[in-house]
Amino acid sequence: MKQESHVKREGFSSSIGVIAAVLGSAVGLGNIWKFPYVTGANGGAAFILVYLLCLALVGLPVMLSEHLIGRNTKSNAVGAFKKIEPRRPWFLVGGAGVLSAFLIMAFYTCVAGWVYAYIFKSASGVLLTNKPQETTQVFNSLVSGVGEPLFWQVVVLLLTGAIIMAGVTKGIERVTKVLMPLLFILLIVIDVRSLSLPGAAAGLSFLFKPDFSKITVSAVLAALGLAFFKLSVGMGAMITYGSYVDKSENLPKMAVKVALSDTLVSLMAGIAIFPAVFAFGFKPDAGPKLLFIIIPTVFNSMPLGRIFMVLFFILTAIAATGAMLSLLEVPIAYLTEQYQWSRRNATLLTILGIGLIGSTATLSNSILSKVLIFGKTFFDFYDFATSNVLLPLGGIFIALFVGWQWGYANVKREMTNEGQLANEGLFQVYRVLVRYLVPIAVAIVLLAGLNVIHF
Repeated sequence: MKQESHVKREGFSSSIGVIAAVLGSAVGLGNIWKFPYVTGANGGAAFILVYLLCLALVGLPVMLSEHLIGRNTKSNAVGAFKKIEPRRPWFLVGGAGVLSAFLIMAFYTCVAGWVYAYIFKSASGVLLTNKPQETTQVFNSLVSGVGEPLFWQVVVLLLTGAIIMAGVTKGIERVTKVLMPLLFILLIVIDVRSLSLPGAAAGLSFLFKPDFSKITVSAVLAALGLAFFKLSVGMGAMITYGSYVDKSENLPKMAVKVALSDTLVSLMAGIAIFPAVFAFGFKPDAGPKLLFIIIPTVFNSMPLGRIFMVLFFILTAIAATGAMLSLLEVPIAYLTEQYQWSRRNATLLTILGIGLIGSTATLSNSILSKVLIFGKTFFDFYDFATSNVLLPLGGIFIALFVGWQWGYANVKREMTNEGQLANEGLFQVYRVLVRYLVPIAVAIVLLAGLNVIHF
C-alpha cells in the first residue's frame, strides 16, 4: 500500500455546503430523465409510493453506510477500507466503486453532452417543431453523428474537470451551492407554467392519485432498483463525499434531508413534465425518448414554449453536472491520496482516460455501432456492467461490511458521533436493515438484472 500524503486534507466548510454537494451527487439525469419515464411506464402515483418505501428501507441505509465509512476514515473509497480492515481484501469493494465511477462517466458524459447540445439547439430554433417525427430526426442526427457528439462530450469533461481541479471547497462546494438553488428555482418556474396549461389536472392525477392495480412484481423491482441507484450509492461517491464531512455533522439527519430533497426534485420534474404531456395528448410511458423527443414537442405546443424549453434543458444540464462532479471526484481522490498525485495531474489524466473510453460510448450509435461486447454496444455494455453488476455488488458488500464486519461498537460510535447524538432507536432499526433487508433486496436487484431470476 502506498503511503498517503501528509498534506492537510480538504473538506466541506459548512452544513449547507455538505447538503448542496451530496444533493448534487444524488440529483442527476435520473431525476429529470429516468424517474419520470420509469414512473410513467409503471403506472404513476402507486409506483411512487412503492419507490418511497424502497428508498427508506434500502437506498437510505446504503447511503448512510457509505457516509459512515467515509467520515470515519477521512479517506477515499479504496483507502477507507484499507484503514478499517488492512489485513483483508475489503479494499476491492472500494476499487469496484472507483471502476464503477469511471465507467459510468464514460457513458454519462455522452448523455450529458446531448443535454448540453439541446440547450443550444433549443435556443437556436433547431427544435422549433411540434411534430415528434421532426424532433426524432433532430435527436437521431445528433446521436448518430461523430464530430458533434464528441465535441459536446469534451465540453462536459473540460467543465467538470475545471471545477474538480479547483478543489473540494473552492470547486465542488462553491459550485453546488449555486447550482442546487438554481435547479429548484428553474423547476418551480417550469412547474408553474406546466400547471397553468388546460388539461394539466390529468397529469397531476397520474402523479398523485394511486391506482394500486398498476403495481406488479416487475414494478416493485423497478422501484427497488431506482431507489438504490438514485442516491449515487455503490460507486464510491458517498464514501468520498462522506470523508469530507465534519465529525460533528449529524449523518442520519443529513442523509434523510438529502433523500427527501432528491425525491422532491424528482416529483417536481414529474410536475414539470406530466401535466404538459397529458395536456397535449402524449403518452406518459414514452420511455427514454421522453426527454429528447417528446419534451421538445410538448414545449413547442405551448405559448412561450421555446423559452421554457431552454430553461428545461439548462436545469437538466445542472442536474447532470452535480452528479458528474461526485463521479469524477471518486478516482481523483483515489489517485491524490493513494499515489500522492497532485489534484491537477490526477484530474487531467482521469478526464483524458474517460474521454478515450467514453468516446467509444459516444460513437456506439455511429461508426462503432457494429462493434459489440457480449452482444452489446460500448454504451450499453458500460451501462450494463455498472448498473447491473458493479453497483449492486458494491451495495451488497458495503451493507455486509457495515452490518457484519466493522463491528457493532464501531458503527454505533460513528453514527452517534461518539455518543453525542441520542439516536439509539434509529441505530437499532438501521442495523437490522443493513444486516438483513438491504443485502437480500439488492441481491434480488442483481439477480434480476443478470436475468438469473424472472418475475
